[in-house]
Amino acid sequence: MTGFGYNVSGFGSFPSRGVPYEAHFLVIAGGGSGGSRLGGGGGAGGYRTSFGTSGANSSAESQLTLANGEQYTITIGAGGATRNNNTGTGTTPGNASSIAGPEITTVTSVAGGGGGSYKSGNGTVGGNGGSGGGGGTGDGAQATANAAGGTGTANQGMAGGNSRFIDASQSYRNGGGGGAGQAGVNASATSAKANAGGNGLASTITGSSVTRAGGGASAGYSSANSASGGSGGGGSFSGGDSTSGGAGSVNTGSGGAGGSYRNGDGGAGGSGVVILRVPTINYTGTTSGSPTVSTNGTDTIMVFNSSGTYTA
Repeated sequence: MTGFGYNVSGFGSFPSRGVPYEAHFLVIAGGGSGGSRLGGGGGAGGYRTSFGTSGANSSAESQLTLANGEQYTITIGAGGATRNNNTGTGTTPGNASSIAGPEITTVTSVAGGGGGSYKSGNGTVGGNGGSGGGGGTGDGAQATANAAGGTGTANQGMAGGNSRFIDASQSYRNGGGGGAGQAGVNASATSAKANAGGNGLASTITGSSVTRAGGGASAGYSSANSASGGSGGGGSFSGGDSTSGGAGSVNTGSGGAGGSYRNGDGGAGGSGVVILRVPTINYTGTTSGSPTVSTNGTDTIMVFNSSGTYTA
């Protein structure tokens, strides 16, 4: 018997699986959409990695151990769809991303929570998710309380910001969406302005530093104000009474921005991404889904922007 194969002298030949090897990963889910009609910002998709800082500024996870000859399935979560201003109250989350295969525990990143939308009375709370969506506004004449931002998932992302009730004439204040590295900004006590989404996280898994998974900005009541999405691709709100929220950047897992007061749609969340980094000496080149392949030092990096497979 040699190594970890199954070719045994005198007992016939069996297929050899070879020596297992370790692989680094980054898995980001799709971001949530922003809320409509004075909506909160969408939360970023969950951010899990073995290469550097994980979501919510947590430690890196352990590498995956891949078995030679086995196929691993890569699923890329779509971002939450644009939230039409006529949809009504509620939130629109993104979709999960994952790596699954034999002899590994599936790595799943949780979808980003959608931003809360306008609601007569108290606003809509932000959706829970990888990162939470920001709380949406209430109706000035009927609102009595804040709408909380959605919670993030432990080791994957941060909470969305809260909307804020001031009084019956000043309740149009919304929270920014949570990012992988920073919570969404809470609504102000002094101004009905738009609020920024939380920042994402940078990773050097591809060999250069790239920031992803930013939260979406909330909409503001005043036609003059605007707010930026969180670093890493969060959708921005550009101001105006009839402005739709900006979309989260594709393949970053970022949240979309909330839409404005008059007929503003919530911006779509950005789709997720999965990255695998394996020793070049072990790389087989057997993939589906057309990942972008590059090398860095002694490693080969596969960036999956759409679902596919890798055979180790």
